[in-house]
Amino acid sequence: MLLSQNDAAVFFRLMWGLQFYVKQQQGLLPDINSFEEYEELPGEEKLPVRNALWENPELIDAYVGENPDDLLPEELSIIGKWKGFIRGKFYIFRYLKNHAIFMGESKVYGVLGLYESFDDMFHGWPVPIFVETVLLPFKGKIIYDSLCQFYNIQFGSGIRSGLNEDYMKAKQNGLIITSFEPETSAGKPTQRSRKPGEESGAIVEGIVQMSERLRGGDAIQSAAFGLLRASAKVAQAALHNPDDLDELEQLPRKAHNALNRLQTGLERAKWG
Repeated sequence: MLLSQNDAAVFFRLMWGLQFYVKQQQGLLPDINSFEEYEELPGEEKLPVRNALWENPELIDAYVGENPDDLLPEELSIIGKWKGFIRGKFYIFRYLKNHAIFMGESKVYGVLGLYESFDDMFHGWPVPIFVETVLLPFKGKIIYDSLCQFYNIQFGSGIRSGLNEDYMKAKQNGLIITSFEPETSAGKPTQRSRKPGEESGAIVEGIVQMSERLRGGDAIQSAAFGLLRASAKVAQAALHNPDDLDELEQLPRKAHNALNRLQTGLERAKWG
């Protein structure tokens, strides 16, 4: 869940060049007179310049138009896309192999670290972690602008459960945003492949047909076979009619009713 070292080096070179331009335009840090001096400043000393950049995004267009650092067209294109930044507060909810999950404003983002992974950055702190940062597009991916303010807050089970449900909804529906760039399809709802494999489809159809022929010798067997039939039909509908959500809502209810009948039969059998 990191950029390559080469890409991270490109990002910092472009970001510090842009920020040095903002510093000059806004009259900030007057004692810093060269890019090299600015580059060596610690992050907290760059903070006024960084904030001025995101508060005045028109400076991005000005920098790209002037191109004072003689950047290549593809480098100017990267910087120009930073006008699509998202600045806000986020929950870092989960660390995955390809990215960290950031959640905010009812959206879920897959974000890459720079030279250091978020897991290492917040080592020892349990997720979710509440942070404030700026998310940026970079070569079809989402990164952050190198500064991430951390809030020392611990969350109860209610908030964690709500975040988990929001994450699972986004994951199930292909709504985890992994790019801000319109030329990529990442982060847009995608039609998942729902066509069942031939073997799975044949097995489910066989279970449905066989379950229709089953008849129990007593109340418990009858209820158990009824639960099998109802469950098999849920699987059949999920394989062949996955977009018919009305049917998929009704069939689990029938399976639940069948389970209740089985539980009732078992309770009654205890009195025998």
